[in-house]
Amino acid sequence: MVKDFKQSLTTGLVSNLETKDKHGASIHPLYLSTTFKVDLDRDDQAYDYSRSGNPTRSLLQLQIGKLYEVPQEQVLAVSSGMTALDSIFRGIVLSKATHVPTIIAGDDLYGGSDRLLAYFDSRCHSRAVHVDTSDFDRFRTVFQSLDKVDAVLLESPTNPMCKVVDLPRIFKFIKQNSPSTHIIVDNTMMCGMNCNPIKLGADVVYESATKYLNGHHDIMAGVIVTKTPELAKQIYFVTNAVGSGLSPMDSWLLIRGLKTLSVRLYQQQYNSMILAKWLQDCCGFKPTAKNPRLKTRYVGLKSNPQFELHKSFNSGPGAVLAFETGSAVLSQRIVASKAFKVWYVTLSFGCINSVLSLPGKMSHASIDPEVRKQREFPEDIVRLCVGIEDIVDLQKDLLNAMIEADVLELQDNDKCIFNKLNGHKALNTIGEVGSQKRSIYDEFYGQDLIAKDNKINNRLLKL
Repeated sequence: MVKDFKQSLTTGLVSNLETKDKHGASIHPLYLSTTFKVDLDRDDQAYDYSRSGNPTRSLLQLQIGKLYEVPQEQVLAVSSGMTALDSIFRGIVLSKATHVPTIIAGDDLYGGSDRLLAYFDSRCHSRAVHVDTSDFDRFRTVFQSLDKVDAVLLESPTNPMCKVVDLPRIFKFIKQNSPSTHIIVDNTMMCGMNCNPIKLGADVVYESATKYLNGHHDIMAGVIVTKTPELAKQIYFVTNAVGSGLSPMDSWLLIRGLKTLSVRLYQQQYNSMILAKWLQDCCGFKPTAKNPRLKTRYVGLKSNPQFELHKSFNSGPGAVLAFETGSAVLSQRIVASKAFKVWYVTLSFGCINSVLSLPGKMSHASIDPEVRKQREFPEDIVRLCVGIEDIVDLQKDLLNAMIEADVLELQDNDKCIFNKLNGHKALNTIGEVGSQKRSIYDEFYGQDLIAKDNKINNRLLKL
């Protein structure tokens, strides 16, 4: 008897057998058509104009629905992550005609989000109140001090300081004390593969699909996922009215990107774990008595005080980490190094290629320097967005740049790494077990497995 089974998320994102092509194409076709022929005798025609709807965009929204376990009708695909946030605000927050809405947001926001909130604030469209959302007690105090909070914008981990926000606890507090407050989550740092805020209680979740979901930095896109069909309709009114729906070509490319999300993200996180541990333990980017300003920031490190909290509602740590040198000048010297052959300096993250940046000079430069100072933003922070390259190459390349910047040096015939900033010295573990790639034959027929097989076979023979 044939038994039905529920496909895993990995399989679901690769497969889209729900949609049938009349020619039997194994890959769903791309519908570039702007208009669709109208049958005036029908009132159930799905498409007429691509601004309002397109078959390729619909398939993408179906796939994103699988990722977040919601119906296709609760998903919208738009032209960028910032378009997603703007559409959400205009659709369900700024439409409050009776008063100027109040929005609570974190103090470690993506620069573009901060810029949009500041724009609304300057034109009295809304009032933004910033608070360290990773400090629940502080968040609760600020929330309760306000007469009315229309929306809360959250992100965890934060970008680029990698602070963990206790999303389940904050969600519960808001729902108990102000059910009408919209909970909006920027899930780009985790993506739906690692975290599903809708299941935790969020009203609206969005991602910059330019990042992990597509993974190749060849399109710009944003996705919006809502808790209810009604919220989706309110936001869709905006996206349809202004024509911000994702183009068919970009939708098709994003569908393709989603198919490899699982394998890409796994390798990116694997590389990130090795790199973060190496930076902290071997390169010495951690506080010491001699220099307490050095630090490695990554939620995947067990030394991170928020490690268990993050792990409690996420299935992975993501592939964004950061370190601090204690000097903005030194950090810029590292990022600007001409020694780099693998890493390259640019904005964004989530790509198969590894990139690094100096947020204070790049992604967060639009935030007023005085505001950054008030929020204790570390100007020396270097953000690493890890790709799928060979981890040994990534380590060697970063080490060369730090040596050229006069931050690290190799000692004892290259067996040890010495940190000139705090005197830390440790064995150079590049290329050791864990960072070496094994062939598929070794994975399946290595000595350990052979020994286990023999043991099992001998046991069976005795039986």
